[in-house]
Amino acid sequence: KGSGVKDYIGLFAVTAGIGMDKLLKSYDDVNDDYSKIMAQALGDRLAEAFAEKLHVDVRVKEWGYAPAEGLSPEDLIKVKYDGIRPAPGYPSQPDHTEKDQMWDLLSAKDLASIELTESLAMLPAASVSGQYFANPESKYFAVGKITKEQVTDYAARKKMDFETCERWLAPMLGYDR
Repeated sequence: KGSGVKDYIGLFAVTAGIGMDKLLKSYDDVNDDYSKIMAQALGDRLAEAFAEKLHVDVRVKEWGYAPAEGLSPEDLIKVKYDGIRPAPGYPSQPDHTEKDQMWDLLSAKDLASIELTESLAMLPAASVSGQYFANPESKYFAVGKITKEQVTDYAARKKMDFETCERWLAPMLGYDR
């Protein structure tokens, strides 16, 4: 039974890094550290801009829950839009292991050529991923320190052994291991 309230959630993964390795190697070959750093920074900024543009398109066109939004760049930075765009590894979702499920659902490797390393970093490095929560009541938050009991419960729900879960959540632990 539906609530009658239109609500949306989604996933995304974007990259501006395809071919970046070849470009960076060309700068390495001539010992041009400045150009290498600038190319990396530009790739990172373009990936973030792509993610932000996609989020605008989702709100205004694709899901269309904010068709007349028209926010300025300053308002976008101040998050004056409805909904949120959290990402694994950030304060509201510190668990990087959720990327495995995201990649499966998105077919991110096949469709966007974005791979995950063993430590779940994205390759190409100039890539951004996350979720969309469209509900206007959605707000960013930070997960605080967690207890051993919370890790035990979380590990059980994820069907992950405790030690592995604890290792992935190490920065969030409110106790000594």
